[in-house]
Formats: sequence, structure tokens, C-alpha cells
Amino acid sequence: MTDLETLIRLCPPPNPPMPIDWNGIEAGLGMPLPDDYKALAESYGPGTFCDYLTLYHPHGPTEYVTLTGPMPTRIRAQLRTDYDRGTHPVPYDPDHLFAFGVTGNGEYLFWITDPATDSNRWRIAVNEARGPRWFTYDGTAAGFLVSVLTGETRVPQFPQSLLEVPPTFTPSHPVLLKPQPYDRLASAPVDTAAVRAWARENGYDVPSRGRVPPDILKAWENSHNH
Repeated sequence: MTDLETLIRLCPPPNPPMPIDWNGIEAGLGMPLPDDYKALAESYGPGTFCDYLTLYHPHGPTEYVTLTGPMPTRIRAQLRTDYDRGTHPVPYDPDHLFAFGVTGNGEYLFWITDPATDSNRWRIAVNEARGPRWFTYDGTAAGFLVSVLTGETRVPQFPQSLLEVPPTFTPSHPVLLKPQPYDRLASAPVDTAAVRAWARENGYDVPSRGRVPPDILKAWENSHNH
């Protein structure tokens, strides 16, 4: 049984598989993507696992959770600054890190894109939102999800409450657009994972789970209506 098959048994997708133009996506990104991730993205579509783990998706509902949106470039630039200045320990060359997911607490999931030409051998790294810790997983995206959601792997940055309830997947409304050039901004409906990510980047204290405070939602709306 593959990791994806195990994940589907553990947490069934709520919708039928989604067709995705991977040739266009990979051309826009300028790199191949892991076969495991492509099957995972088709099976689940955009959304969030356990109201906490959101994988970037080619048809994510906002620029903040879209695989071809601006976030991977912005995050890599931040890591490059930290790496060059020695501000925070970054265990990998930022040029070999590509963000493909975010948590409700503000951690990012990265592919370690080495070797660059064999994406199926890429490993996964997770940083700490407000600290120096990093965690590395030697496996695929689906394998990582299965291992974390079953408790086999404990990521120190993740809350223990993550496993207090059975695994769930909450879909987001997809945006079925033609692939756009990498890092192009796009407007779209809002989801809570995007609001949390924006809030933390802008200095707001937002809870990692549950209801987003109304003042933060209002600030989000104001910032995106101008």
C-alpha cells in the first residue's frame, strides 16, 4: 500500500479527484514536482488537514496558499537574509528550499530540492515560526502526513493537541485558472489558513486553531480591498 493509499484510508478525500495541468504548472515553476505530491494534490484538492496543515496547491483559493503564488519566493528571500547574516540557523542552503505548505501556527513545510532533477528523492524540512528549530523528514509529502497524523512522527514545532481528534480534511474552494507565471499575484476568496499566515507576517497575535478574531478578519479585508 502506498503512502497516499494509507492517507486516504486514514482521512478520506471529500471530493472526486481534481484534474491538474501539471505540464503547465511545472513549466511555470521551472522545475519538476514529486509524483507523490501531484497524486496527493489531485486526490484532495486545496484544503487543510486537521484544521492545521495546509499544503500549497496549484488551485489554492488565495495567493498565500497557491503553489505558483508569491509565498515560496518571499519565504526563500527571508531565509536567504537569515542565512547570509547568520540571524537564525538555517540548516540548508535557501536555494535548495521550496516552501510547499504552512501550518496554522506559522511554520512552513519545505521541499529540500536536492537533487534538483529528481524530485521524487526530495526530503521535507519544517522550520519554527518563532524560534530556531528545524525538523527534517526523509520521505514524501503523503508519507509525512501519514506519519504525523498517526503519531508515528512527532514534529517538535507542532502542538500536541493536533492528535486529540481523528484526522480530518477541510476543502477550500478551488480556483480553476490556467497556470500563471511563478510568483504572480492573484486575488481570490479568503480561507482561515491564509488569514492566519497574513496576520502573523503582519505582527498580529492569532490563535493557531479555532475562530479567527473579528478584528484580524477586518484588518485582512481592509488590506485586500485597497
